[in-house]
Amino acid sequence: MRGGGLLVAGTTSDAGKSVVTAGICRWLVRQGIKVAPFKGQNMSLNSFVTREGAEIGRAQAMQAQAARVEPTALMNPVLLKPGSDRSSQVVLMGRPVGEMSARGYHGGRQQTLFEPVMACLEELRGTYDAVICEGAGSPAEINLRRTDIVNMGIARAAKLPVVVVGDIDRGGVFAQFFGTTALLAPEDQALVAGYLVNKFRGDVSLLEPGLDMLHGLTGRRTFGVLPYAHGLGIDEEDGLRVSLRGTVRESVVAPPVGADVLRVAVCAVPLMSNFTDVDALAAEPGVVVRFVDRPEEVVDADLVVVPGTRGTVKALAWLRERGLADALVRRAAEGRPVLGICGGFQALAERIEDEVESKAGVVDGLGLLPVRVRFGVEKTLARPVGEALGERVEGYEIHHGVATVDGGEPFLDGCRVGSVWGTHWHGSLESDGFRRAFLREVAAAAGRRFVPAPDTSFGALREEQLDRLGDLIEEHADTDALLRLIENGAPEGLPFVPPGAP
Repeated sequence: MRGGGLLVAGTTSDAGKSVVTAGICRWLVRQGIKVAPFKGQNMSLNSFVTREGAEIGRAQAMQAQAARVEPTALMNPVLLKPGSDRSSQVVLMGRPVGEMSARGYHGGRQQTLFEPVMACLEELRGTYDAVICEGAGSPAEINLRRTDIVNMGIARAAKLPVVVVGDIDRGGVFAQFFGTTALLAPEDQALVAGYLVNKFRGDVSLLEPGLDMLHGLTGRRTFGVLPYAHGLGIDEEDGLRVSLRGTVRESVVAPPVGADVLRVAVCAVPLMSNFTDVDALAAEPGVVVRFVDRPEEVVDADLVVVPGTRGTVKALAWLRERGLADALVRRAAEGRPVLGICGGFQALAERIEDEVESKAGVVDGLGLLPVRVRFGVEKTLARPVGEALGERVEGYEIHHGVATVDGGEPFLDGCRVGSVWGTHWHGSLESDGFRRAFLREVAAAAGRRFVPAPDTSFGALREEQLDRLGDLIEEHADTDALLRLIENGAPEGLPFVPPGAP
């Protein structure tokens, strides 16, 4: 097999397209099939830097890991990074090419990107046995179909079979499957091979009559019913919808090794980016991580993290409006731990000069670190390696702000003053030795009898999660049928479901 493919579409955003795509990739690679993920256009504040210095969605980097291949810009040629409800930075082949309104993008720019998107897909199909593509939102966005470069637009151009995923935990999945199909043009419907139910709880036999009726109504089968799986902790795609999502993971937190737990509060700043930085903390036994937006929750925590953001100046204003800025200043004065990452690091600085991101000019930071930040037009994209707290650290950088450090102790690319740390490096806490050393420092400063587990491997946990996704596909989907789709395309003679696209 060479150049086989499949598009995993969804009835809605968050239906499970990202994790199903990753699960299919992991299942295929375990069968000895050389596979790659692909998403033509991704809207996300959760991004990653590839080894060649290209910025892509973190979901595609995770899917590449599931496929056991190195992520590249080919796997996510267009990345949209929202700066507001109406505009986004457009990243093409890993590099920013400008800021654009939604109207301007869908009004013409998106169509010009169709050719490079298809070129990337064809290059992957010429290199790999199979390419598993992820759609975006719903393929039945009839107002956007004319300019579509991520759902049925690429499916039709590349003759890809389509499986539609629906989240049954939300309710209404049968109506979603039927309505999604019925709102597609006949040429698009001909590629929709069937459905995949996600997040089912209970006895599958109770669902089967509905699946039979759905087959009768649409002429399309259901390729599997995936059970609701707790605690997968796989990278989420869209930071705009996270806000206050409570604990980072749903699985039961392992008991602490020492006498105390360690409580981590993450400020849920606007336009939060790369919030996955704290997943490595949540993986530690005895560490409880929550997203917060009230000053009393900051006061109560042992460590407060100010995470990355696409709008540093906007995040600063939000921190001040909600009383969180004063709470952070009091924490620093009391010697209680605070960690700023990327935009959060910039917020802790003394001064920010921004004529690029917010165009606000000179803005006072929180003044917790002796740092001045000036925003430049060029974005820094890097995969640095260094040392901190006596341990090797790897990370990645994605930022327009350039920091000048005027004091404190060196800390990665930033600095430390007392119990306040700041760095631009995302992903540093995934370095196991460094994370344990950092948590020991935090516990000491917080007066907690917390002891990091000596053997927690974030990389190994991530592999276990990806294997669980592969297991979900292998055990609960008709993998023989999926493989036939990937090799041969959609079956001939699929019936048209009226009314079709208007």
